[in-house]
Amino acid sequence: MTYLDHAATTPMLAQAVAAMSEALSRTGNASSLHSSGRAARREVEEARESVAASVGARPSEVVFTSGGTEGDNLAVKGIFWARRAADARRTRVLVSATEHHAVLEAAEWLEHHEGAELELLPVDQVGRVRPETLRAALARAPERTALVSVMWANNEVGTVNPIAELSGVAHEFGIPLHTDAVQAVGLLPVDFAGCAADALTLTGHKLGGPYGQGALLLRRELDCVPLMHGGGQERDVRSGTLNVPAVVGLAVAIEHAVADGPRRAAELTQLRDELVDRVLEAVPDAVRNGDPGRELVGGGPSRLPGNAHLSFPGCEGDSLIMLMDAQGIECSTGSACTAGVARASHVLLAMGADEATARGSLRFSLGHTSTAADVAAVAKAIGPVVARARRAGYAGSRRAVSAVGPAGGR
Repeated sequence: MTYLDHAATTPMLAQAVAAMSEALSRTGNASSLHSSGRAARREVEEARESVAASVGARPSEVVFTSGGTEGDNLAVKGIFWARRAADARRTRVLVSATEHHAVLEAAEWLEHHEGAELELLPVDQVGRVRPETLRAALARAPERTALVSVMWANNEVGTVNPIAELSGVAHEFGIPLHTDAVQAVGLLPVDFAGCAADALTLTGHKLGGPYGQGALLLRRELDCVPLMHGGGQERDVRSGTLNVPAVVGLAVAIEHAVADGPRRAAELTQLRDELVDRVLEAVPDAVRNGDPGRELVGGGPSRLPGNAHLSFPGCEGDSLIMLMDAQGIECSTGSACTAGVARASHVLLAMGADEATARGSLRFSLGHTSTAADVAAVAKAIGPVVARARRAGYAGSRRAVSAVGPAGGR
């Protein structure tokens, strides 16, 4: 198989597998006071220091979580609750319209169950939140705003947001900013202190670490109400027995991914550009979505190096996925499928795409195992696949028209 879905999950790095495997052979609860417990605690704290050093944070700011979804929920809900408790007027939550569902649905839950006022920040045609957009939104009611959440890099179209600038705008009004950096760490220059964000989410399985292990970087001075209560681990913000082997694996993966990031980003950018060029050569009317990736945002690329997102007029994304899969190529679509019903990508819709375009897209995401052979496989398959998908869509449309009849009845 040609695996081009690294944005969903990427294979573990050999160094992380080795470190985690070794840690699995040891016993010890990091909260226990005996020798085995103290040894486990030492491993956790060394991993915490390693993660902090890799992403420009202080060790005391690293809160280990089960991954990106928990980290996003803890940040959005926990900061909201803390801010509202300190000032009952602060019920307003601003999140970008293109956020991952872990942020969007956490904010929607607050709206439906906690009386939050949710406002979606509009994005431009490439999917970016402009600083002036955030400034205008905050200026309307700064005294009622609890927090802002804008992702570092979009998981669908790869567009990078100017987090340092957005943090500066939020701080002009005294508002904390959270960023989901799940797609960014290990591929982009992520510096928690340098970007001035107040909270940042990352996870292991997107960068060569284990599933089910991530971290929330949280400023020490920022209050955050916990989602779970129990043993009071992780600054009393996140209770639960620490998964020591996974924490070790996460730290090693982040260290190696960040150290190798510049080399890998350059390599992936070249592969991505070649892939896009060859797809557009095979399907001239395909449309590339997101930032072109030629500029710099905050000192780094304006698009994720390995992300290629394209729309194919006249096609359904789920059909394209299955046809590509039949050719041995694994990729994904911008559409989320719920109960067998394909839904248009909320990201593309927010960028101004029409419904058909938002449903007929593919995301090819490259990672540390990707090669030129993967690009060649896509180039060979994409033309026939799109042609077949279009024929299937045309035939389906004709059948639907025939079933309805000229008078619109059945």
